[in-house]
Amino acid sequence: MSPETAIIAAVAVPLIGAVFIFLNGRTANVREAVTVITAIVTFCIVTTLFDDVASGARPSVTVLEMLPGLGITFTIEPLGMLFAGVASGLWIVTSIYAVGYMRGHHEINQTRFYTCFAIAISSAIGIAFAGNMLTLFVFYEILTLSTFPLVTHSGTDEAKRAGRVYLGILIGTSIGLQLVAVIWTWKVAGTLDFRDGGILPGSISAGLTGVLIGLYVYGIGKAALMPFHRWLPAAMVAPTPVSALLHAVAVVKAGVFSVLKVTIYIFGFDVLTRTNASEWLAFIAAATILLASLVAMTKDNLKARLAYSTVSQLSYIVLGAMLASGIGAVGGAMHIAMHAFGKITLFFCAGAIMVASHKTEISQMKGLGRKMPITFACFLIGALSIIGLPPLGGVWSKWYLSLGAAETGQLVFIAVFMISSLLNIAYLVPIVINGFFFAPPEEAHDDHHFDYHSHVDQGPGDATGPNQWRVRGFEEAPLMCVGALTFTAAGCIVLFFSANPLYEFLLPIAGGGTP
Repeated sequence: MSPETAIIAAVAVPLIGAVFIFLNGRTANVREAVTVITAIVTFCIVTTLFDDVASGARPSVTVLEMLPGLGITFTIEPLGMLFAGVASGLWIVTSIYAVGYMRGHHEINQTRFYTCFAIAISSAIGIAFAGNMLTLFVFYEILTLSTFPLVTHSGTDEAKRAGRVYLGILIGTSIGLQLVAVIWTWKVAGTLDFRDGGILPGSISAGLTGVLIGLYVYGIGKAALMPFHRWLPAAMVAPTPVSALLHAVAVVKAGVFSVLKVTIYIFGFDVLTRTNASEWLAFIAAATILLASLVAMTKDNLKARLAYSTVSQLSYIVLGAMLASGIGAVGGAMHIAMHAFGKITLFFCAGAIMVASHKTEISQMKGLGRKMPITFACFLIGALSIIGLPPLGGVWSKWYLSLGAAETGQLVFIAVFMISSLLNIAYLVPIVINGFFFAPPEEAHDDHHFDYHSHVDQGPGDATGPNQWRVRGFEEAPLMCVGALTFTAAGCIVLFFSANPLYEFLLPIAGGGTP
């Protein structure tokens, strides 16, 4: 298979899989088998492109030309390769986890869930491989629309309200801000292609450069930069596999990836350094890192706490981009992978806890680690990676981000990273301590926390299953859930020892595309 064919196949296969998932909706086992097989095939196709990109090639293909020099074009470079690999790889794990979760939690509308999930992955890969801003914008919008039914999955009033916030902010920012930036870029540069060193040098003044990058960064609402972050905590009403999709696999990563892409290939480091156009956004990102962490500390609901943690962690990547430093951009890119594995582990654990014990509040989880030791041990690994402690992958992205701050003389941002890590400890580690070292409260039936999803009638093809995996006195979530979260926790450790190859692979984005 040629690289050009592989590019098209990587985008098309999830869409084809979505069709077959929908057609087999009444046969749960077949539907879920199609999901997993499609995910595996997609990942295998994506990996075939790795060697070409690593050797310095930039495979490109145009599938539709709308105007001379403007069309739907896919071009692969290291940053896009990283995002596509993370999205397609974690789709496999999330699909396996979802089978255990959706059956164990007796979720409704499972066929719609798997179908929309596949479309979302296709959109994410389209974003990753986008060769110009038009292509990125188109797939960005498709990703928003395909994930809306996932956010509103339960159909409750709360889910509908969350869906309105989700759609309102993401569509509002993309149409009202990002599209304006895209049109403006086309007007002043005469192209929307992603090019090494950017396409704007000498095109607009320093002041207008600051306005334009502000339109881009805030127009990319999926990056969740304050104050356009509310959609992310609101979306936590969705099932946990959707939360994993939002926080680790596709949605927010598409946002921060787009910020990096625009910074490197539309503006270029030289322009941003000369004009200081991005400096004000760097301080907003730093403020978001700290404020979101402080809010996270106040949340008793586990998924809500993790959601604000994500808002904070995303701004690490935005800050890395706004530093306009090659090493800072590499650190931000590495954080896409490091945060993905750490945060997906935490959400997998949160979902496993909900399925096995029906507990959602941190205050309810005292002593629960004694019943679910695997889940809580993996939670600890994911938490320590988010904090940035060795031997876990999260330490390296924070290291390179700090080097980027030092390179630009912005020592205040190193202090922000340090304070943030301390806050990470404050809101993540006590969850594990409560689980393992505090005695559980007296067991009592609590109607206040009655879980709707575990007591709904199942539609055709919506298979059910046990919500616990009992072994040797422990009461873990279904085996498919535990297996998935164990795998991603192990990934946090593997990434620590794989940092150098990843750094070398991403190094071209720091030097204007020189391998």
